[in-house]
Amino acid sequence: MNRLRELREDRDLVQREIARELGISQRNYSYYETSQTILTEDILQRLANYYNTSIDYIVYRTDIRKPYPKSIVDKEEIGV
Repeated sequence: MNRLRELREDRDLVQREIARELGISQRNYSYYETSQTILTEDILQRLANYYNTSIDYIVYRTDIRKPYPKSIVDKEEIGV
């Protein structure tokens, strides 16, 4: 998962810090970054929240790094 490494390094963080914040082991976080384990929906959501990005960005479904603010999405959905 190169995106996870990119997001982490952009913030000048080490794996240990993020693992502690997420309540997981540093080893597991390392596995996530190197694609040695499958990311569950729960951990993907926690990572997206932590990095203020979308799951789609983390898993390469989009190159848009930040999600739209909820107010913009809501206005588009109702046609405002």
